[in-house]
Amino acid sequence: MDFQPQTRTAWGDANSVLAEESARVFMQRVYWWMSVGLGVTGVTSWLVASNQALFAALAPNFTLIMLGGLGLVVAFSFLSNRVSGPVAAAMFLAYALTNGLVFSVLFYVYELGSIASAFFITAGGFAAMSVYGTVTKKDLSGWAPFLFIGLFGIIIAGIVNIFLQSDMLGFVKSAAAVVIFAGLTAYDTQKLRQFHANSGYSSAASLAVSGALTLYLDFINLFLALLRLFGRRR
Repeated sequence: MDFQPQTRTAWGDANSVLAEESARVFMQRVYWWMSVGLGVTGVTSWLVASNQALFAALAPNFTLIMLGGLGLVVAFSFLSNRVSGPVAAAMFLAYALTNGLVFSVLFYVYELGSIASAFFITAGGFAAMSVYGTVTKKDLSGWAPFLFIGLFGIIIAGIVNIFLQSDMLGFVKSAAAVVIFAGLTAYDTQKLRQFHANSGYSSAASLAVSGALTLYLDFINLFLALLRLFGRRR
């Protein structure tokens, strides 16, 4: 009697289970680091906003701080595969801290209840789209052209609106951003799982931190778009 087909099937099932478990552990690390980053941003922004003297000292330098944060993201995108886990984590947390410094201004622009509501709506929407990206059998790579063209359009609209100061354009841009970053959450979740598989199910800490940065940016941009749409100003 030939047991070879059954043996191959058993090995295939075992490998599939191991691969799924590896992906689950990897995504847990990604979400953990993302949560830490969001916590650093939130606590930093609250502490700075609560200290008027510190806020007044930092406010004139917000543009430089934002540029510094952008520089960290660009550097991280080039170095994420070359640096150790601790260095990757330090760069990510430094970026989360710089965002916290700048986002302290939100507490002076919007009512606290609006900020809390926008955060919880974002958390719910993010969780739903991330779960969809995890469980769907559909290949979401087909979304990429629409999402990245939309992202480019949002950036261009934001630059144009600096000069136009149009409330209507600002509303349309924020509404589009909600759709784009909700879609990116699902797309990036699926992409991260595939990237982990393509890396040979690597357990490198820097890979998890890089994934956390991707989802952190999706969350932050979705939050800001919802806050602009529905937030009550002081």
